[in-house]
Amino acid sequence: MIRLFKHYVPHAVLLLGLVDVALLLLAGELGWLVRARQIGIDAGHFTNRLAQLGSFALLIEMAMVAVGVYGPDALRSMRYAAARLLVAVSLGIIALSAFYFLVPGKTLWRSNLFYAMFIAVGLLFANRLLLGSLLGAAAFRRRVLVLGSGDRAERLRRLGERPEAGFAIVGFVGMSDSHPVVEEAIPRSVLKNLTRHVENLGVSEVVLALEERRNALPLKDLLRIKTAGVHVNDFSTFLERETGRVDLDTLNPSWLIFSDGFSSGRMVSSAAKRVFDVTASLLLLLLTLPVIALFAALVKLDSKGPAFFRQTRVGLYGQTFDLLKLRSMCTDAEADGNAQFAQTNDPRVTRIGRFIRKVRIDELPQTWSVLKGEMSFVGPRPERPQFVDDLEDKLPYYAERHMVKPGITGWAQVNYPYGANLDDSRQKLEYDLYYAKNYTPFLDLLIMLQTLRVVLWHEGAR
Repeated sequence: MIRLFKHYVPHAVLLLGLVDVALLLLAGELGWLVRARQIGIDAGHFTNRLAQLGSFALLIEMAMVAVGVYGPDALRSMRYAAARLLVAVSLGIIALSAFYFLVPGKTLWRSNLFYAMFIAVGLLFANRLLLGSLLGAAAFRRRVLVLGSGDRAERLRRLGERPEAGFAIVGFVGMSDSHPVVEEAIPRSVLKNLTRHVENLGVSEVVLALEERRNALPLKDLLRIKTAGVHVNDFSTFLERETGRVDLDTLNPSWLIFSDGFSSGRMVSSAAKRVFDVTASLLLLLLTLPVIALFAALVKLDSKGPAFFRQTRVGLYGQTFDLLKLRSMCTDAEADGNAQFAQTNDPRVTRIGRFIRKVRIDELPQTWSVLKGEMSFVGPRPERPQFVDDLEDKLPYYAERHMVKPGITGWAQVNYPYGANLDDSRQKLEYDLYYAKNYTPFLDLLIMLQTLRVVLWHEGAR
């Protein structure tokens, strides 16, 4: 993987995306040439329309990211790829139409867009047929040697066996005399020269997966491997990079302290984020006010009780605030006074409530909390104080998720379905810690784009 603005992006995805951008530019140019020849005019030099071609490629590419074209299944299922590509290009054309309305002047003609759209679908799908089959092959995966043969090594083996894995484990080396969990591991004692073993296997990365590091670190071996030009990584950092989350099972304070993350440079990023939050929340409130008013009336007609409901949530640095949402449950949903997670097919949800939850309309009033500065558009979901008190007792480092402002959407929401138990909360915490540790505006943009995928395919809604 390559680290782009502190966020890990698989090499295959990055290469596929760059080729897609080039093909989109080509599709826009071909669409222009076809239409110019059709009406008998001089097409001119392509440099005269770089702005038009660039906007076409950029907005279509953003739509592709938003609908999940670069998800784990994108290189494995052509049916999946074709369906998402069609949706992405269609949404991109709609976005282009709005963009051209707001920024008139240097725009592609509607006939150009028509031709470019079909050419783009053909080129992008052909790219997945040709490049996708190659990128999914083991030959294009990083070759990893694992130092260790215990439970951690076994976890890495299972991770490497996933079809979407960007690495292939070429061997295990047992570094202790204990009984190995990974039976095919080669004992360190039978290898006279570990560095030569690494070179013979063509290893590009060595991962340290020791169960006990005290007095067990093979420093001489690691130093020789590192100076031989092979990348050396510890278990927690490798998992963070490959899974997009911080692994709680192996996390320790020293790793959080000494690993990269929680940069002091985020002061500028936070200021830019606040400017975006204020601008976007004002615009969104103005645009969606009729929608909010309409569904507020429908909620009132559908069931007894107020259209909106307030609930205390925990925000930045553990401070509480009142969250405003459209009511989607019956007013006596918690008549016994005990806070409860929402369940699948929850009987407490009203008829209108079920719909507005699926399409996330119930979340729109939260924009007011964003405008006031209590929330951001992107961040960990704010939980209720009762849940926070319980989870802080049961989950390590849970309080650290409150070091960033809570959000309407977040890294956990776009990567993990709705959580309703302790194990779900643990999984989501691992994603929240990754976000808090690696926050950048680039990651925020990625999350906001992928939120569209969650809304379109109803992922995580209850």
